[in-house]
Amino acid sequence: MRWITRPGWPGHLLALFVGALTTLSLAPFDLWPLAPLSIALLYLGLGELSPRQAALRGWWYGFGLFASGASWVYVSIHDFGAAPPWLAGLLTLGFVAGLGLFFALPGGLWARWLRRADAPLGNAFAFAALWVAQEMFRGWFLTGFPWLYAGYSQLDGPLDGYAPVGGVWLLSFALALTATLLTTLPHLRHRPRAWAPAGALLLAIWLAGGALHGRQWTSPSGEPLTVAAMQGNVAQNLKWDPAQLEAQLALYRDLTLASAPADLIVWPETAVPVLKEFAEGYLSVMDRIASERNAALITGIPVRQPNAAGERRYYNGITVVGEGSGTYLKQKLVPFGEYVPLQDMLRGLIAFFDLPMSDFAAGEPNQSLLQAHGLQIAPYICYEVVYPEFAAALAARSDLLLTISNDAWFGRSIGPLQHLQMAQMRALEAGRWMIRATNNGITVLIDPQGAITERIPAFERAVLRGTVVPMEGLTPYLRWGSWPLGLLCAGLLGWALVGRFRQR
Repeated sequence: MRWITRPGWPGHLLALFVGALTTLSLAPFDLWPLAPLSIALLYLGLGELSPRQAALRGWWYGFGLFASGASWVYVSIHDFGAAPPWLAGLLTLGFVAGLGLFFALPGGLWARWLRRADAPLGNAFAFAALWVAQEMFRGWFLTGFPWLYAGYSQLDGPLDGYAPVGGVWLLSFALALTATLLTTLPHLRHRPRAWAPAGALLLAIWLAGGALHGRQWTSPSGEPLTVAAMQGNVAQNLKWDPAQLEAQLALYRDLTLASAPADLIVWPETAVPVLKEFAEGYLSVMDRIASERNAALITGIPVRQPNAAGERRYYNGITVVGEGSGTYLKQKLVPFGEYVPLQDMLRGLIAFFDLPMSDFAAGEPNQSLLQAHGLQIAPYICYEVVYPEFAAALAARSDLLLTISNDAWFGRSIGPLQHLQMAQMRALEAGRWMIRATNNGITVLIDPQGAITERIPAFERAVLRGTVVPMEGLTPYLRWGSWPLGLLCAGLLGWALVGRFRQR
């Protein structure tokens, strides 16, 4: 334990290991107590380090977290980007090393501007606020990488009741404050006037979390709807092969015809792997089939249309035929997968920078939701479901949530399981049912408590059947977003900053 509080390599290498503990607290491992333990060990490790040493310690922690939890990008670069193992490994290493800087920054800021020698309780509050600020910043900077938040560990943990109140970031705050209070209490044992309130607050965090567990913030607004979600399990190397186009269109048509009638038929992301303007005949046939079955058919499909400047651009979209209407264009794009930053410099260097359909444009904000059977459906395409605030804004206008994806890019890694966990958190935050349809798994139905009610195995061609219920009402998180928590954290950080200047 003393190693982690010392400057130098022993402490840095231990921080590398400690960072990886957070990955083990998330899907598919779900060892949730490791999340507060990981934060507590980092907090201890920053101790009395200089700003430079604290920044380096934070970087090692972040490197351990992302090297263990986001290394699935190697699969995309090597298996589908045709990069040799050494180059894929080097690019993956650079990616996770860069992400580690998100923890180096707060490490340095903590040691330079916020940490106080005479305020152990104030330090506990300030570090918890800094932790949340780091997660929020990481979800925004350069389009964001909102992955591996500590709060996701509580999806099946005792604090999950906080999710509808303040979202995943409130869960992260509760875990970070738990970690810092636990490490602070021993230092307050000779200061009963401080020890007692700190202990009471720690107890209250967990008692309130337990009391909120299972709380119903929303209510049914209509009759249950039957769902048939198609999982075609099309290999990624065949997805955009023109020779396979007819086979893929026939696959989803035949799966639909062979399935029992359902109110909602859902196909995954780019299930129709051709521009919508060239698939109008096929969509007309499916519109007739869906209408005859009194069903709304929702499918992923690429779209080409003019943007606000009049330029014809490509979009990753969803459209509805049959007993519904609407087309949604994806707003949150995956870097390198759907667009290439600095593409004039990078395109052509290796195949990874020329992946199929990697020149999408982002759809306009404030688009209409999808309509089906008179219901408002909030659509999220793949990566969009991992953005808490973005997802909440759409969910607040909806009766039902829908996410479609193609996680074949990540093979049999832990990436798709992490992705599923985040979709479950969005359902819990919103208090709404969610349909999740994917090309190769994991296709599920998720209830308003974030629990999976129906599921089909990954890497199998199958049809998921089940029921969902439209919901009405707003959870506190949908009503207020992260503003209350953001203001609280800003106040705590400001308090610490003022205290540090007074101390100096």
